[in-house]
Amino acid sequence: MKKHPIIQSCWFAANILLASSIVAAFYCIGWEFSTRSYLKGFSDAIVVASDTPLQKVQSILQWMAHGPARRVQDDTDALDARNPEDTLNIQQLLGVCGTATNAFVNLADSSGLSARRLLLLSADGQSKHVVVEVLIDGRWIVVDPSYHFMPRLPDGQFVTRAQLMNPAVFRAATQSIPNYPPSYTYESTVHVRLARIPWIGRYLRRILNFIWPQWEETINWTLLVERESFAMLIVSVFLLCFALALRLFLGWYCRRMLGIFPDRLRDQILRAGQAMAGSTR
Repeated sequence: MKKHPIIQSCWFAANILLASSIVAAFYCIGWEFSTRSYLKGFSDAIVVASDTPLQKVQSILQWMAHGPARRVQDDTDALDARNPEDTLNIQQLLGVCGTATNAFVNLADSSGLSARRLLLLSADGQSKHVVVEVLIDGRWIVVDPSYHFMPRLPDGQFVTRAQLMNPAVFRAATQSIPNYPPSYTYESTVHVRLARIPWIGRYLRRILNFIWPQWEETINWTLLVERESFAMLIVSVFLLCFALALRLFLGWYCRRMLGIFPDRLRDQILRAGQAMAGSTR
């Protein structure tokens, strides 16, 4: 390896990346476990496990509308809009559609419900409102957490996104909510707003739609964008897989192409430990 300083540097960097990714993965596993445990305790106090999906949704909305006194934060800009410990406990956040949706989907997931966020877009592609879809009896029913209600027709039938695209259905389903903005229509909706990604965001949706037309419906992306601990766990797992693949490739290249056999990470760690132990004597 000494005769190949570039390879040696790459091998060292790969080992550092692998070790760092292992530490990051374990940290993120602990973070996500802690978040899930917190949410489980929270949801158990609100939702009865034996309730039907509809009853669970109603229990969460009831808690959001008439729950105990919440903290009022003077500086909401300092809060984490993707941290359930903030969105579930700060009064101002429970009144904003984005953070109210975060609170709802995290409680719904912890209660065993299938829920996903839905962004309503304006004509210029900007997000004008955020609601939730919950899978009930095989239908993705719309729920509006910030207004604490489930749109329904006069006959009591809950409605889907596709139904709400009809202006007459939209008016009938929202007429019971005083001052509900008529601009919150459903002619343009997405689950993931890729346009927010710098540089490539506006092109990425076209590419994904071309390669995999059902990518947004097949996978529930909501937790990835609504729970920071889960997103970091996924990133750390991908980083670990990349580091492992890189190290395996470098090992193969050194053995097959250069005829050298790099030291194993285990041996390097053992030597480093022996050197540290020797320096302390």
